[in-house]
Amino acid sequence: RSYSGPETEGQLLNSFVQYFGDSVGRKIKRMPLIEETVLPGDSLLTLPVVIIGNGPSGICLSYLLSGYRPYLSPEAIHPNPILHTKLEEARHLSIVDQDLEYLSEGLEGRSSNPVAVLFDTLLHPDADFGYDYPPVLHWKLEQHHYIPHIVLGKGPPGGAWHSMEGCMLTISFGDWMELPGLTFKEWAASKRRNIKSDRVMPEEIARYYKHYVKVMGLQKNFRDNVYITSVSRLCRGKDDEDRSQINENISTQHLEVEDEQKSLIKRNWEVRGYQRATDGSHVPFCLFAENVALATGSFDSPGRLQVEGEDFPFVLHSMSDFGAAISKGKLRGKADPVLIVGAGLTAADAVLCAYNNNIPVIHVFRRRVTDTSLIFKQLPKKLYPEYHKVYHMMCTQSHTVDSNLHPAYTSFPEHNVLSFKPEMKCVLQSASGLKKILKFSVALVLIGSHPNLFFLKDQGHSIGHHSNQPITCKGNPIEIDPYTYECTKEANLFALGPLVGDNFVRFLKGGALGIARCLSVRQKKKHELIEGGDGGGDGVP
Repeated sequence: RSYSGPETEGQLLNSFVQYFGDSVGRKIKRMPLIEETVLPGDSLLTLPVVIIGNGPSGICLSYLLSGYRPYLSPEAIHPNPILHTKLEEARHLSIVDQDLEYLSEGLEGRSSNPVAVLFDTLLHPDADFGYDYPPVLHWKLEQHHYIPHIVLGKGPPGGAWHSMEGCMLTISFGDWMELPGLTFKEWAASKRRNIKSDRVMPEEIARYYKHYVKVMGLQKNFRDNVYITSVSRLCRGKDDEDRSQINENISTQHLEVEDEQKSLIKRNWEVRGYQRATDGSHVPFCLFAENVALATGSFDSPGRLQVEGEDFPFVLHSMSDFGAAISKGKLRGKADPVLIVGAGLTAADAVLCAYNNNIPVIHVFRRRVTDTSLIFKQLPKKLYPEYHKVYHMMCTQSHTVDSNLHPAYTSFPEHNVLSFKPEMKCVLQSASGLKKILKFSVALVLIGSHPNLFFLKDQGHSIGHHSNQPITCKGNPIEIDPYTYECTKEANLFALGPLVGDNFVRFLKGGALGIARCLSVRQKKKHELIEGGDGGGDGVP
């Protein structure tokens, strides 16, 4: 069954109940697995969009696909006069219905994706200059723009924010973490939460995202406890060349609607996985999708040093594991220090966590303390005093050849870890080649994380900027069209957020805008084509 309009929403939800079970205790029915004898045209659930990942990227995309449309506010004046003139030209149209390339032209910001910069400056004008201007947009719910979709996530809406260490403050201001239509301050006030700082704890952000899905009426599109095992083309064959020829034929020749639908099947995706039931059992499912949007973020696979002994149980790779070890008292009374590897903010969080619990620290990182690319160099001291405290220790309490370890903290700049030994020892090597063996109580490797796209063919290596290499947020993001966020190497596959280099929430919203516009345009063309076919004409509106 293919659903393409808001009037079928009830049918769509009934199908979701049939395939996923509902939230009121109805017994979850086992989703049918597709046998080899089942043909693509058989009566199986086909959705216009399946979104994989229910963090802020997936939530924002669901918001726009649900029919929410941003318009220029009547009283708004954008501080960028050129952009404001462009916005005035089509004030009667929502931003989704405008030319995003035209609006984005000439804008600069802290994202390499132009639509991300555009949407950010509409929601947070001149934020990078320290201004706190209100958004120039207001939102309308236009249900006729609803595009049926489903958002699949491992946990509750909010994604990885629910698993982040709760004692640390976010790097971004709370306002920059918010999603369209509900300010973080409004939510905090409604929950009678006293937000003492512009920066907030991750657990507050996680609660905000979960509440956002509910208050915006998006719950019907979300399914929790869902694990994806494979996403593949339903039918590959001649692939892109074949599809381009079909599209050309559709626009130039008369085709029966039935034939057109058959050709569209070649673009469909097969999404397989399972939902974890309350009793712990796995309920397998298979869905078909015309389009798939990847919104999985970057926290799936912690970065690894790839050295000997890294798999020992006393070598950890996440703040949550470290926090659990502290809370369980495993490090209490230990004479040997904690070894922390990495020079990013997560490593700094670990240093602070250990320091505040009176646990001595050995801090190892590859860069010089004067390296201008260190994140601490980009953070104002007044807004981020705790991180500058760590940076000060990195600079002033470093190990030299003749010195002993400082009692609370010692840094080892320009050092690499060569190996971990079973007797809880670590072999370090300096930039000059000098080796040193240190004893520790537990090691914590925090050198970033990478997305895990194991469910795609070749783990998604073929869709990055550098083919046949793993997808990473900085070095090898997914290659996309800058205005539609469609993968340039795989039609009808979209990506947004950290997967395309936008690690900050304030910028990932642009991906949702680009995808929503692309799908909206295609849906209109599809409806026009079908209407032309039904009318018995030449198929051209």
